[in-house]
Amino acid sequence: MKIQMTGRHLEITPTLKDYIETKLHKIEKYSFRIIEVQVILEVEKYRHHAEITATLDGMVLQAADVTEEMYSTIDKVVDKLQKQLKKAKEKMTDHRVKHTGVSLEEGEVEELPVRMKIGKEKRFKLEPVTRQEAMKQMDQSKKDFYLFLDQKDRAVNVLYKRKAGDIGIITLEY
Repeated sequence: MKIQMTGRHLEITPTLKDYIETKLHKIEKYSFRIIEVQVILEVEKYRHHAEITATLDGMVLQAADVTEEMYSTIDKVVDKLQKQLKKAKEKMTDHRVKHTGVSLEEGEVEELPVRMKIGKEKRFKLEPVTRQEAMKQMDQSKKDFYLFLDQKDRAVNVLYKRKAGDIGIITLEY
């Protein structure tokens, strides 16, 4: 990790530099590849301002704070940066679905994590309709998709609104 320190109206002493480096090495435990950390320290009368910009592999995090004492300002800024890193790490790990690799026998149901439980269930009877009728019903329902049984070939289809603005169709084969 490359650390660049800048002092405005302040000389960065070796003691202050060692303190900052010690504090910044605590953020390495979050398993992100930290490319560069830029630290800007500034003093204006009784206000001690610290700003840290961390360039990571794929993101940039920034934290700043002002207090009456430089060491406490550095502590607060590093704490803010740690919270951001922790939140980013949790966000990355929460989006990954963990697979156990255990195959299920027929009839067994795999337990889903609590955050993935089914909140609502609807049942309806599929009546055969034409594609034109299905598009009309989807438009009237103001939904982004519509499930229907095609009157022509008796296949289950899903109409969906595409980002391009047109409508797509998925035909289910079973």
